[in-house]
Amino acid sequence: MSESKHKSSFYELSIPERRSKLIDSGLISSESASAWSAGGGLDESTADHMIENVVGLFSLPVGIAQNFVVNGREVMIPMVVEEPSIVAGASFMAKLARTGDGFTAKSAASEMIGQLQLLDLPDLPKARGLLRANKKRLLDLATDPNSTIVKKGGGPRRLVVRTIRNSAIGDFLVVHLIMDVGDVMGANVLNSALEKLAKPVEALTGGRVHLRILSNLSDQRLAYASVRVPKEALAFEGYSGEQVRDGIIEAWAFAAADPYRAATHNKGIMNGIDAVLLATGNDWRAAEAGAHAYAARSGRYTSLSRWSKNASGDLVGEIELPMAVGIVGGTTHAHPTAKANLELLGVRSARELAEIIATVGLAQNMAALRALATEGIQRGHMSLHARQVAISAGASGQQVEIIADQMVKENNIRVERAKALLDQGSIHD
Repeated sequence: MSESKHKSSFYELSIPERRSKLIDSGLISSESASAWSAGGGLDESTADHMIENVVGLFSLPVGIAQNFVVNGREVMIPMVVEEPSIVAGASFMAKLARTGDGFTAKSAASEMIGQLQLLDLPDLPKARGLLRANKKRLLDLATDPNSTIVKKGGGPRRLVVRTIRNSAIGDFLVVHLIMDVGDVMGANVLNSALEKLAKPVEALTGGRVHLRILSNLSDQRLAYASVRVPKEALAFEGYSGEQVRDGIIEAWAFAAADPYRAATHNKGIMNGIDAVLLATGNDWRAAEAGAHAYAARSGRYTSLSRWSKNASGDLVGEIELPMAVGIVGGTTHAHPTAKANLELLGVRSARELAEIIATVGLAQNMAALRALATEGIQRGHMSLHARQVAISAGASGQQVEIIADQMVKENNIRVERAKALLDQGSIHD
């Protein structure tokens, strides 16, 4: 896609014009793009088969983050989110990142961890030795040669035995089954493999298998992204590039050192990540659990990102976190909008999707730190929030922008003020 495809005028287009622009760019078919219409392409009949006790549908906006270059490929990124400034913040940071050749990302193999809790062992050390001596046989038992994952080169990879010291129920063993799940998220296939292993493990050790469940701390399935932004590109409105760079690093250092700050810092990262997970029908709750657990892996909760300057004085950012996502199966195929969003992304594997998601988290983090370290988070956020306030007051159509602009000028963004502007009668749709 040419540079013109990233111009800011995309924001100024109407919703149908934005869809047409993406279709004309060849990024998505018109049939797939129709899923972005009212209702998100999901009907009540399909919804009724997805969860229990369905009474209706709930819609959220789908926005497109622009300007992203990931491993040299230009990507338009769908984000499902209700909070203002997230799509705009990620897009602007991606634009800055382009001055340093965009984002670099990589990922580990799509290996998930399943756990068997092994209790009531007559001889724990002996059981541990037997499990370790029989790893190959157990892995063979867990392998289904007829499964699509195995046929595509995935399947069980390793067996790890851990001893858990516990004063409440006594010491016990945990068996980790590590499986390459390919392009699916992996929960169902892994849990099925654990069920197959339970009886053989009991027979081998004389113990009792209690829980058999995957772990959402998928630290064998990490995604990593990095970015370099030339210091000159960071300058704006009276702030030098060095000031902005140092302010970002100082703000990050606060999160790295203090868990109270780190919680909000990482929440900002997940603002962007969750939005892409939702857009692609992936389990954002699992990703949240894994990310926050990974942030506390040292025994102290800290930042998921790292910011520094290189020898040339440019800003350098990095992020690493678990990212268990899929591009086939589950909601990714059951939900029409999720399918359309995956088509727009143009990803060919779950690993590529994980890498893109990591870059969005890093961009979102840079946007928040830049705002906090310079003009303050409220200036840009509240300007965008003003539109929601106007809608809450009853504004519609062009009234929304007119009233929001007036409230921003007055620095008086309140529902009461929006209602007063509506009541003046001079603002018409």
